[in-house]
Amino acid sequence: MSGHHHHHHDGTRAFAVVTLVNLAYTALEAGYGFAINSLALLSDALHNLGDVLGLGLAWGAAVLARRPPTDRHTYGWRRATLLSPLANALLLVAFSGALAWEAVRRFSQPPEIPAMTVVVVAAIGIAVNLGAAWMVRDGHDHDLNRRGAFLHLVADAAVSLAAVVAGLGMSWLGWAWLDPATALLIGAVVAFSAFGLLRESFNAAMDAVPASIDQARVKAFLEQQPGVTAVHHLHIWSLGAGEIAMTAHMVRPEPGDHDRFIDGLNRALDEEFGINHPTLQVEHGAACEHDRHVRAPHGG
Repeated sequence: MSGHHHHHHDGTRAFAVVTLVNLAYTALEAGYGFAINSLALLSDALHNLGDVLGLGLAWGAAVLARRPPTDRHTYGWRRATLLSPLANALLLVAFSGALAWEAVRRFSQPPEIPAMTVVVVAAIGIAVNLGAAWMVRDGHDHDLNRRGAFLHLVADAAVSLAAVVAGLGMSWLGWAWLDPATALLIGAVVAFSAFGLLRESFNAAMDAVPASIDQARVKAFLEQQPGVTAVHHLHIWSLGAGEIAMTAHMVRPEPGDHDRFIDGLNRALDEEFGINHPTLQVEHGAACEHDRHVRAPHGG
């Protein structure tokens, strides 16, 4: 039933390259930020560091997800791809808070900063981030892990653009306050993007029904199947990137070819809803009450 798991484009190589290139750029940017005392560059570097951590976690999760199932970890390590965006989001929220604090502190007397250095270093960041986003673009629409990485990199390019604009403003207009102002803006962007990822990955880690699936529609679909009189004990959750599991008990009183029924329904669930790891239990009548027992309070 579950022999066709798609592990061939998990993109561990792309994650590795992107992580290392971003790490090198982050070190360069942070070095210049400290050297010229620019909070805009430091905040952009911190944002990039958040990404490097995120990409590193995503890379590690993609590697872990390839480990085969064992007797103890019967699903393998695929859930790592759900937990890594959660860790990533928590780190980013903490970073953006620290940044905002320093930016507010600096508004009273912003230091003088060599503006063109900010412009050049941040411009390199735009190129690095867009190139990296292009490398992990495949499959980001259905894989939370890749989507986290892709969105991060695109946001990074935008953030670096803000630093370029601030540098130009300081250079042409002599507005030193643009440096902490930009840092504050970047902190807000980081917090906002991290919050969405935090909510989504927390839901996935808590076995919530994936956002792409309407549980009521799935239940109605199961109830419409030939011979089915009732559906209960329906659970749908994400196993990892691109894998959705489901369990359901279906009351089907008529004796019939249940194997063929289950095979056909497995295919239909995958085509209709993208549920590719269903476990279906066929019951013959109303006497089957075991899942409403006290020990299984989630039976409903």
